[in-house]
Amino acid sequence: MAEHTIYKSDEGKQNILRFYENYLNSFGFEMERAYVGTSFGRTHVLITGPKDGKPLFVFQGGNCINPMTLSWFKPLFEHYRVYAPDTIGHPGYSAENRISAKDDSFAHWISELMTYFGVEKAAFAGPSYGAGILLRLAASMPQKIACSVLICPAGIALGSKFEMITKILVPLIIFKGTKSAVQLQKIADNMSDGFMKEIDKEIIGSIFNYTKLEQDMPKLTEKRELLRYTAPTIVIAGNKDVFFPEKKIGPAAKEIIPNLANYEVFNMGHIPSEEQLVVINEKIKEFLRLHYS
Repeated sequence: MAEHTIYKSDEGKQNILRFYENYLNSFGFEMERAYVGTSFGRTHVLITGPKDGKPLFVFQGGNCINPMTLSWFKPLFEHYRVYAPDTIGHPGYSAENRISAKDDSFAHWISELMTYFGVEKAAFAGPSYGAGILLRLAASMPQKIACSVLICPAGIALGSKFEMITKILVPLIIFKGTKSAVQLQKIADNMSDGFMKEIDKEIIGSIFNYTKLEQDMPKLTEKRELLRYTAPTIVIAGNKDVFFPEKKIGPAAKEIIPNLANYEVFNMGHIPSEEQLVVINEKIKEFLRLHYS
């Protein structure tokens, strides 16, 4: 294995990349792919949507694979030119060194990707860790953002440490030691309120088994960091989200985001169900129609 790697073995890496390719194949259409050299490492980007569509960058969730979270936004592919980079230091085809989500490193990384694709300003969407990455851009280079979609976002507020330990960390430790299907199911249910797809559960099980997990959450964004950020923003939160519950996200988002155009609450966990994603995408499409015409 390479000196800087998130994988525990080549076999484990190949296992996860097979999941990646199978997930892409399940979309039923070809994705364009590009490798972009950046100062932080080579970045693999999935590209889809009409070539003349307005640009929309989508960032993956943490400790998962890009197609998993990109699949949430499939209804947007018809209208927008979508760029979805594999986050450096997370499972996928990008470089495996980690980038700090505590400073402006991710903002510079995104800026370099935008320059490569000839995009000066774009709409952005990020679930979970991807939202935390996006908030680093909002803090550092707000002029790059036309509007933002933040779903179950990191980087705003954290849920109860006790709940995260009892519902995620303890079963994760047991799973790593025993490979117990019961413990993996418990984690999946606690993350998704019982709605995680079987394929997604298999993928996160492989990621738990074969990678060194990213354990640092993105920096919690401060109000002063977003004083220059005026782009319309929609935040979608779940009241059963073990990591970023609505009761914490709501007050903090309203406090720190200057142009919070929409705030939507769903009766969901950290990972929405297929039915919830239908409604979420309708909310996003309406938001983009209003603020990204």
